[in-house]
Amino acid sequence: MPLKPSLIAEILKTRFGERIVESFPADKHPRVHIEASNWREVAKFLRHDPDLEFDWLACLTGVDYVAHAELAVVYDFWSTRSDHTFAVKVFCPRDLPHVPTVIDLWASAGWHEREAFDLLGILFDGHPDLRRILCADDWAGHPLRKDYIFPQSYQGIPATPELTWQKKAP
Repeated sequence: MPLKPSLIAEILKTRFGERIVESFPADKHPRVHIEASNWREVAKFLRHDPDLEFDWLACLTGVDYVAHAELAVVYDFWSTRSDHTFAVKVFCPRDLPHVPTVIDLWASAGWHEREAFDLLGILFDGHPDLRRILCADDWAGHPLRKDYIFPQSYQGIPATPELTWQKKAP
């Protein structure tokens, strides 16, 4: 029997108290917010608690909150046994973007963490192979950061954000 998001949020609040910074169980994307320093303990609980048993990490994505000088990692979970879903948004400072890896709890995190590292510069502490996955190894910067300046060229190849391949009107 699936647990309602309000009950999942209550379970997490009861277990972790003030470490749950905010809770949005009635939102279209039910979730709680936590700081990166508390993530490993919460992640282990989500994975191993017999009532929650979130055995599938469906998605991990990064978000740049440049106005608040924060980055966030959003984890979307599903329990295949109980058929309930829930999300956790983990916040870290933009200038010190460290989040503990969860690759040992959900193997699918491996590729997702590499993508968030590559595109946003989030460092997943403990990841066994944290390196770029989409950009070239020598690419400068992280393209999904809101203050990223797109380069005019890469290794002598022109790179412009305009659609240069479209035919221009005479």
